[in-house]
Amino acid sequence: MKQMLWRDLQLAARLPSQWLLPLAFFVAAASMFPLGIGADTTVLARIAPGVVWVCALLAAMMSLTQLYGVDHADGSLEQMMLSGESLWMIAAAKALAHWVVTGAPLVLAAPLFGLLFDLSAVANTTLALSLLLGTPLLSLLGGLGAALTLGLRSGAVLLILIILPLCIPALIFGAGAVSAAEAGISTRGHFSLLGALLIASVLLAPLATGAALRIATE
Repeated sequence: MKQMLWRDLQLAARLPSQWLLPLAFFVAAASMFPLGIGADTTVLARIAPGVVWVCALLAAMMSLTQLYGVDHADGSLEQMMLSGESLWMIAAAKALAHWVVTGAPLVLAAPLFGLLFDLSAVANTTLALSLLLGTPLLSLLGGLGAALTLGLRSGAVLLILIILPLCIPALIFGAGAVSAAEAGISTRGHFSLLGALLIASVLLAPLATGAALRIATE
C-alpha cells in the first residue's frame, strides 16, 4: 500500500494540474459568492457553510475520472491487480492518494474562506474540522464511482449521477455542523454522524470499489 501511495503522489507531483485545477476551481467558485451577493455579513455568514461545502464537493469530483482511468489505459491497473495485493488495499491507497492531492489542499484553504464570509473563529474551526472528516469520504465514494464507470464512454456524466446522491449526507452534516457552531449550538451530533459515515465508508467503499475494478478489468 505504501508503494502504491508513493507512486500516485509522485505522479501527481509530475502533473501539477491534478491538484492545482481542483484547488483553483474551489478558490474561484467560493470567491464569486461574496462578490455577487454583496457585503452583507449576516447573509454571508448564513450561506457560508453550504457554499464552501458545495464548492469543495464539486472541486473534489473534478479529478475523479482520472483516478483509475490513466492506470486502466496504460495497463498499470491490471498489473496492480495481478501483484497479489488485496483489492481493498489498492482501492484504499488510491483513495488516500486522491485525498492527499485534492482533499487536503481544500481543507487548508477553507479557513481563508471562512474569514472571507465573516464566520466566527469557532465556526471557522468547525468548518475546517468538518471538511477534514468529510473530504476523505468524498474520495472514498468517488473512487467507487470511478471504478463503476471505468471504461464507459459517458463515464464522467454517470460518475456525477452516482456520486452526488451518496455525498448528500456528508454535505448536510458538514454544513450543519458549521451552522450549529455559528449559532452557538452543540456540534457533537453532526460530527458523530460524519465520523460514522467516514468509518462505514473506510470499511465498505474499498471493498465495493475492488469488486467493481475486478468486473471492469475482466
